[in-house]
Amino acid sequence: MQAIDADAKDLDLMLEAAETAAGIAMSYFRKDPGVWYKNGDRSPVSEADIAIDKKLKHLLLGGRPDYGWLSEEAEDDGRRLSRKRVFVVDPIDGTRAYIGGRKDWCVSIGLVEDGVPVAGVLAAPARKEIWKAVRGGGAYLNNQALGPATTEPGAALRVVLPDVVARAMRSGQGPKDSLPGGPSLALRVAAVASGDFDAVYIRPHSNEWDLAAADVMLRETGREIVGKEGHLMRYNQPDPSRSILLATRRDLIPELLAPLQPPVGH
Repeated sequence: MQAIDADAKDLDLMLEAAETAAGIAMSYFRKDPGVWYKNGDRSPVSEADIAIDKKLKHLLLGGRPDYGWLSEEAEDDGRRLSRKRVFVVDPIDGTRAYIGGRKDWCVSIGLVEDGVPVAGVLAAPARKEIWKAVRGGGAYLNNQALGPATTEPGAALRVVLPDVVARAMRSGQGPKDSLPGGPSLALRVAAVASGDFDAVYIRPHSNEWDLAAADVMLRETGREIVGKEGHLMRYNQPDPSRSILLATRRDLIPELLAPLQPPVGH
């Protein structure tokens, strides 16, 4: 009970911080913010990303000074690895969409305890959406509860399959059709929790900050993020980057991972 109460109080703090962050994001949105590139000029960063990161760190660690911190836009000094509870943050997930004036981006704030995601908030103000979830307390989109979903017998699965993942599958074994996923990985994964997608394959080099908040929503609705071997995603690892992952309902995991496994006898 104490852990659940702590999770709920932390979620309240995260919601307040996300509201402030969303306001900062909208103050720059479609107003030509400064932009530069990192990771060999592959990844854009805007001045809004940096402003939000600083404000979130001030608000969240100001309220929970004994927690760890992992953010896409902050240097990782490794101190988080010794902390039981860690905030895992992406100030703007979907920065390319954000600087292009499109609506499919969000502020992602996750909280993990001993490697397990326990609370998450996605604020997508341009879409007028607030996603939230807390361990044992369910998941919500704009205060509407998200629940387990099933697929009608014979209906085709609605799957997002990036080309790089399709190429890693055994020839002819993957889903025949796939849907576009959108620029924000966090919102793409959250769409599995809402039932808009049945499954999302996640390309290599995603990071904990892309996934932690949405992962809580999955777990609260009977879904999971797993690696190719079927192991649950764990957080606050020394390397926050991951290989191929799958977000889907628990009952679909064996079927959807099978094309990524070596042929029997190899």
